Amino acid sequence: MSIDEKQSGERVDEKAAREVAEAAREQQWERPSFAKGLYMGDFDWSLIHPHPQPDPEAAARGTAFMAALRTAIKDFDPGVIERESRIPDDYIKALREVGAFGMKIPVQYGGLGLDLADYGRALMLLGTLSPSLGALLSAHQSIGVPEPVKMFGTEEQKRAFLPRCAAGAISAFLLTENDVGSDPARLGTTATLADDGQSYLINGAKLWTTNGVVAELLVVMAAVPAGQLPDGSRSRGGISAFIVEADSPGIVVENRNAFMGLRGIENGVTRFHDVRVPAANRLGKEGAGLKIALSTLNTGRLSIPAMCAGAGKWSLKIAREWSNARIQWGRPVGEHEAVGKKIAYIAASTFALESVFELSAALADAGMKDVRIEAALAKLFSSEVSYKIADELLQIRGGRGYETAASQRARGERAVPVEQALRDLRINRIFEGSTEIMHLLIAREAVDAHLKAAGALADRDSDLQSKAKAAMGASGFYAKWLPSLAVGSGLLPNSYAQHGRLARHLRYIERASRRLARHTFAGMAKWQAGMEQHQAFLGRVVDLGAELFAMAACISRVELMRTRDPANAASAELLALAFCEQSRHRCETLFRDLWANSDKTDRKLARKVLAGDFKWLEAGVLDPSEGTGEWIAPWSTQTLPDRRRPYGA
Repeated sequence: MSIDEKQSGERVDEKAAREVAEAAREQQWERPSFAKGLYMGDFDWSLIHPHPQPDPEAAARGTAFMAALRTAIKDFDPGVIERESRIPDDYIKALREVGAFGMKIPVQYGGLGLDLADYGRALMLLGTLSPSLGALLSAHQSIGVPEPVKMFGTEEQKRAFLPRCAAGAISAFLLTENDVGSDPARLGTTATLADDGQSYLINGAKLWTTNGVVAELLVVMAAVPAGQLPDGSRSRGGISAFIVEADSPGIVVENRNAFMGLRGIENGVTRFHDVRVPAANRLGKEGAGLKIALSTLNTGRLSIPAMCAGAGKWSLKIAREWSNARIQWGRPVGEHEAVGKKIAYIAASTFALESVFELSAALADAGMKDVRIEAALAKLFSSEVSYKIADELLQIRGGRGYETAASQRARGERAVPVEQALRDLRINRIFEGSTEIMHLLIAREAVDAHLKAAGALADRDSDLQSKAKAAMGASGFYAKWLPSLAVGSGLLPNSYAQHGRLARHLRYIERASRRLARHTFAGMAKWQAGMEQHQAFLGRVVDLGAELFAMAACISRVELMRTRDPANAASAELLALAFCEQSRHRCETLFRDLWANSDKTDRKLARKVLAGDFKWLEAGVLDPSEGTGEWIAPWSTQTLPDRRRPYGA
C-alpha cells in the first residue's frame, strides 16, 4: 500500500496499533533499574548511591574537549542565528574542526569517544548560547546516523559511516509522516526489495525532518512488505531502518519548516520517489526498525535533560542578577516574597534538573543498570520543569521578559532573550515523545510486572475462561508482593541516618514508593483491561515516580559533592532540602488527585465537545485559518524545487 492510499482514509485499528508498539518494546529486564523499583515499591538506594563515577580516561577527554569547545564558540553571535533563521557556515566549520560532530563516536572510528555526561555538558554549553546549535548536534548524534550505527550497525557499516559523521557529515532521523506521529502502525513510506535482492526502492514522504534540509546522511524508517525473495525464501518484512545518502536520485526536500522557536533549526519535508538504497545499508533485520529507534532513544533522550539543565542555570543567573538590580517600593524585587518564592523554585528546580541529568547519564555510562525508565523520566521531568522555570523568569522580568532581546538592545538596555528562551524550550515537551506519550510509555514499563502477572486479565480480548485461569496465576505473584508493601525502612526513624538532614526525605521516598505501588495495584484491580484508558490516572502515577526519582537524584548528588566538591556541598544540601520539601507537597497533591478528581466529568464533557454539543460557545469569533488548507494535507503530486542546502556547498 502506498502512502497516498494509506492517507486516503484507511484506519489502522487500535489493536493492530498496540501490537506494533508492543512488538517494538524491549521485553526483558536483564539489569536492575532504580526507577522501575520505585513504581513497584522497591526503593533500592544502593543502585544510585554511591553516585556512579566516570572512567578517568573518558573524563580527561571530556575536560579537554570542553576547553576547546569554549574557545571555538567564543565569537559566535546567537543573535545572528535568531535574525537569519540559520546557523552560519563558518560556525559549522568551527564545530567540525573541534570535533563536535563526533562527540559520542568511538575514538577508533574518528570520534572523540566522550561519555554521555560530557556530551550532555557540551550540549548544555552550546544550548545556552543558542538552542538551535544544541538541536543540530543532538539530532545528528543522539538519533541520527551515529547512534543507531554504533549500537546496531555491522563492522562494515561502522567503518563506512562513523568516520564521515565524526568529520562533520550531518545526519538526520526520518520517522514522522503527515499522518504518523507516535502511532507507527500507520507508517506509509515503503521500502520494496528490488528483483535482484541487492537493493530496496523507497517511496513516500517524511515530515519534521530535523537536520533534513542540510543532512548528508539519513536514517529512514520504512515499511518493507513481506514477500518471496529471489532465492525462493520469504522475507519477514515490517518497519525497517535504512542508511540513505541524502543526495540520492529521487530525494527532494520540498519545504523548510518554520517554528515559533529554534529558528535556526533545519527541519523540512522530504519526499522519496524510487530511491534506490543498497541492501547493505539496512540496519539490522527487516522489521527491526522500531526496536532500533526505541533503543536509540533510551539514551538519546538524555540530550534534552542536559539542555534543559543549562536553561535552568541561565534562568537562575538572570533571575538573581535582575532581582537584585530592580528596585520597587524601596527594596530589590527579589526581597519581596511573591518574587522570592519564584526565585526559590527556580534555584531548587535547577539543582534538581542538573542532578537528574548527571545521575541518568552516569548510570547509562556505567552500563550496569537498565536506564530506559530513568532516561524517559529525565526527559519528561526536565522538559516540563525547565519550561515552568522560563515562564517564572519571564514573570519576574515583567514587560522586559516579554520584550525581545533585540528591542532591549535598541533602546540601550541589556539584551536578555527571556521570551526566546520560552519559545525555544516549548518544543522539548513535544520532541522525542510528547509529555502525553511519555506518560503512556513510562506507565507501560512501570506496570510491566503487573501485566505479566495478570496475563489475560489485562487483555480486553480474552474470554472468561482465559481470565479465570489468569486470575489463578496472578494470585501467586500478588500473594508474595503485596505483603512487602506494608512495611519498609521508611517507617524506621533512624533509617538513612548517615545522610543527616536529608535522611527524612529518603525515608519519605521509600514510604511513597510503597504507597505508589499500592495505588497502582488498586487501579489495576479496579480497571484491569481498561487500565490503559485511564490515562489521567496513569499520568499522575508517572509524575509521582518522576518526583521521587528527582528527589533521590538530588540527595545522591549532594553525597557525591561531599567528597568531590566539599566547598559547595553545604549549599548543595540546602538546595536539595528545598527541592525535596517542594516536591513532597507536589507528591501529596498527586496522591490526592489519583482518586479525588474530575476525570469522569471531563471524559463526558470531552465527548460532548467532540460531538459538537457546544458549538454555540464558539460563536462570535473569526477563524483566519479557515480555507487555508486541510487539517492533514495529502502529499503533493506535483514536482517541487529541491530546498536541500548542505553546509559548505
